[in-house]
Amino acid sequence: MREDPRAGGPASGAAAHVEQGQQGQLDRLARLDWQVFGERYWDRQPVLIKSVAPAPFDAHEVFETAVAAAHRGGPFGVPPYAGFAVGGEPQTDPGDFLPQPRDGSYPGYHQRLVRQLSGEPYSLSLQAFHAFHHPLWARERAFFAGLWARVGQPVPSAFTTLVHGTYEQPLAEVLPGQRVATFLFVLGGRQRMRFGAADRGASFTVEADPGDLLYWPSHLSPVAEPYAGWASTGVRVSVVREGRQAASELYDLLHDVTPETLLTPDPDPAGAAPPGEEGLLVPDAEAGAELPAPLERALAHFRAAGARGPLEERIARQSLRHWTAGGFRPVPPPAPRGRFGDDDVVRATEHVLWTEAAGRRLFSACGHVAATELPAADLSAVLRVLNSGRPLPLRELTPAARGLLAELTAFRALERL
Repeated sequence: MREDPRAGGPASGAAAHVEQGQQGQLDRLARLDWQVFGERYWDRQPVLIKSVAPAPFDAHEVFETAVAAAHRGGPFGVPPYAGFAVGGEPQTDPGDFLPQPRDGSYPGYHQRLVRQLSGEPYSLSLQAFHAFHHPLWARERAFFAGLWARVGQPVPSAFTTLVHGTYEQPLAEVLPGQRVATFLFVLGGRQRMRFGAADRGASFTVEADPGDLLYWPSHLSPVAEPYAGWASTGVRVSVVREGRQAASELYDLLHDVTPETLLTPDPDPAGAAPPGEEGLLVPDAEAGAELPAPLERALAHFRAAGARGPLEERIARQSLRHWTAGGFRPVPPPAPRGRFGDDDVVRATEHVLWTEAAGRRLFSACGHVAATELPAADLSAVLRVLNSGRPLPLRELTPAARGLLAELTAFRALERL
C-alpha cells in the first residue's frame, strides 16, 4: 500500500561555508540537497540554507491561508490553534486585529496594525496552518517529500505554524513531553535566533533573510531576538523526534484529526454530552448499578469501533490517510465532487492508493479516503491507467467507476483534459 516517495537528484557536494559564533558554529549552505542534509545535519546540528529554491511556501498563499485560518467559524475570537498578543499580553477577543482580506498582504496587514495599535508590538501565530489551503499544503508536502524519502515519513503529523509580528511570542507547538526538530522558512523581514542563550559566553546568533531556511534539531531551543519596530513573517515546520504520545495516537485511530483537535484532543471519545446531562460525573451509589449515560455511550462507541470488521476498516483508512497526506495532517477539506459527461477525459495529478479491508475496497489520495462498489479487478484496472499518467476516457466506464472519479476530483487528484 505504501508508495515510495520520489527521491531527488544524486548527492553532490553542496557548496557551504562555516560561519563562526563566539564558541559555536553554523554551516551556511548555498543550496539544499536532501541527501547531504540527511547525512550531515538531520538530528545532529543546525544549518542555514540560503535562498532555497524551489521554496516550500509562497507569500501570497501563506497570506490567503492566514485569512482563512483566522476566521474559521466566525470573524471574531481566537480559534484554539491561534494566538494573538499585544505588548506581550494574549488577546482572547482581538476584534479585527487578525488578518483581513482587505489587507492584501503581510506588509498591508502590518501597516494597518501599526496605525490601530499606535506602534505597540504585536505577534500572531497560527498552528495547524497547512490544513486551510490546498495549494499551500501541496507545495509544502512536495518540498518535504525529499526529506521523508531519506529519513522516513513521520508518524505524528508535522506541525506547520505561521509566526508574524514585531516580536515572537512563546509557542506551544507540540504536546507535553514531546521534542521537535524545526525548520523555519523566512517570508518577510529578518529572523534572528540565538542558540545557547542560557550561556551567553557560548551562545551565537543566526540571522535569516527572506527565502532562507533555518533548521535546528530537537536538542536545541533557540530564542527569537526581534528587531525593534520591524515586522517579520515566517513559517515553522516542526517534526516530532521524541516523546510520541500513545494516547494521541489512539485518538487518531478512533477520530479524524482536525485543526481544533491537533494540539488539544477531546478526551471524551463519545463527544460532548447532550444538554441536561452531567458529562462524565459518577452518580451517587443509590442511583443504581447502571452506568451514567455518557459512559454508556463511550463504552458502546469503543465496542463498535473495536469490533474486528470496523477496526480493520478503520486501521486501513487511517493508514491510507497517513501515506497519502505526506506527513501533513489534517489535510485541507475536499472540493465538491466532479460531474462528467460521456465525452470527458481525465488524467491523475496525484498517485492513488487502494486496499481492501473488512470486505470493502478503499481508495485514497491527498489524505482523503472513500469506499467504492467497484470489484477489486475493475478498481485495480482503473487505477492502473490513472497511476500511469495516461488519459482515461469516461465513455465506456460504469456508473461505479464514474463515482470513483467524482470522488477523486473532490480529493483534487484528477484534472479534466
